[in-house]
Formats: sequence, structure tokens, C-alpha cells
Amino acid sequence: MNQSPTMPLTKKIKCLVIDDEQPARDILQKHIEGVESLELAGTCNNAVEALSFLQSNTVDLLFLDIQMPHILGTNFIRTLKNPPKVIFTTAYRKYAVEGFELDAVDFLLKPIGFDRFLKAVNKILQTNLQSNLSEPDKVENNKEPSQPFLYFRSDRKMVKVLFNDILYIEGLRDYIKIFTTTKTIITKHLLASLQEMLPADSFLRIHRSYIVSISKIDSYRSDIIEITKKELPIGRLYKHDVNKLLNTSSFQSDIKKNSKDLNNSK
Repeated sequence: MNQSPTMPLTKKIKCLVIDDEQPARDILQKHIEGVESLELAGTCNNAVEALSFLQSNTVDLLFLDIQMPHILGTNFIRTLKNPPKVIFTTAYRKYAVEGFELDAVDFLLKPIGFDRFLKAVNKILQTNLQSNLSEPDKVENNKEPSQPFLYFRSDRKMVKVLFNDILYIEGLRDYIKIFTTTKTIITKHLLASLQEMLPADSFLRIHRSYIVSISKIDSYRSDIIEITKKELPIGRLYKHDVNKLLNTSSFQSDIKKNSKDLNNSK
């Protein structure tokens, strides 16, 4: 996603790549350099080298290969008293279950494409890794409360999109169109995959082609939702769940408030 030039930067997430294969390290290094919120702290080609690095350096996230000489990555993570967040990387699917049992953020299967890498990184960004930083860093960097966001690739750039800015999202086969309060972004992504990354209490799937921000709904009826004068259809398969949710008093009051604010601004 695109880094908004007007948004203040948060502290970068320091990453350590541990892999015994140089090509794999090079790919991950290139991916990390393509995301502004990430910073490459170092690379190691085995667990012994990584242990030495971690004894004298603090990192937030490990990209850890599982199949390495001397010790598996899954066993290596068990040797660390307070391990950082970890994203396992491997060419073997059989290690996936064990990786998730160790509370891994994600499990990337080689060769690792940038889109899949970005999906894993967005999980880290969503959980607000900044809360795990040292207290002095939090005082310095959290002067303003951070807002949840995701990055998307668009026009050869990584575009930052705040959840609070999203109006609705339209699915276009293998692409999605994200309508925000300030711009529209088109990126290669599956709508169903994005739905899993959005908080369910803030976003609602209303149609096979549409996800809407609940707080941005101005009005609705049985088959239509209106957001900023745009009418979006409620799909037949989604109608029952959508109307059930929107008919609750809390959502009705939010929508009425949005409508009132909209009228006052005219």
C-alpha cells in the first residue's frame, strides 16, 4: 500500500531474516525493503549465528526458515526465553501445523511472492506491534494514538490505508477497488481474503462484490445500503444476516448520527 505523505511515521518494525540459503535471504530482504513500516536489522544463515545476534540486538520480528542445518527453526524458537514475533518460512507444508502451535504470526511457503508476504506482514501491523516496544520508545513514538491500517500495492507503490478512512470495497474478480474518504485504490487482491483481515465489528460483507464500513452507512433498506449517495446492493445470500445486524439499536443509532452529521455539513 501507499505510504500517505501527510501521515506521521510510526516506529519501524525491526526484522531479522534467518535462512541457510542465500537466494531465500535475498528475496526476503527485497520484500522487507519494499514495506516502509519494516526495517531489516540483519540476516543470519544459521541458528547459532542468529542466537549470537539476538544476544546483542533487539528485534521485533523473525523471518525464520524451518529446515536448517543442526537445528530446525521450530526447535530454535523453543530455545528462546522471550522470542520475538515469528513468521516461519519453508519449502515444506508438513511443518505448518507445528509452526502455528508455536503461535507463529504466519507460515510462508517458498518461493515467497510479495503479495503473500504482504498479507503476513499486515497481520503484524494489525496487532499493533508497537505495544511490545520498550517504554521509552512508547513515550517517544506514541504521542498520538495510532490508527489501524493496511498496506496495498497500487501503481507500483505501497499505499497505506487507514481503516477509518474506508467507505466501502468492491470486488472485481482478482482485483478490489477500495473507496476511501480521499481516494480510490485498485489493487490485486481477493475480496474474501481481505475480509479476513478486516475487523468484523467494523466492516460488513453485504454482497459477493461489496464490503462496507459500518460506521460510514448513511441509510439502508431491505435491499440497498447507501454510503455517500452511492447505493450498494445487498445480496440475496447476505440479506438475512445484514438486516439482522443493522436492525440492532446500536447500529441504528450510529447510522442516524452519521446521517445527521452529513446533513449538518451541507
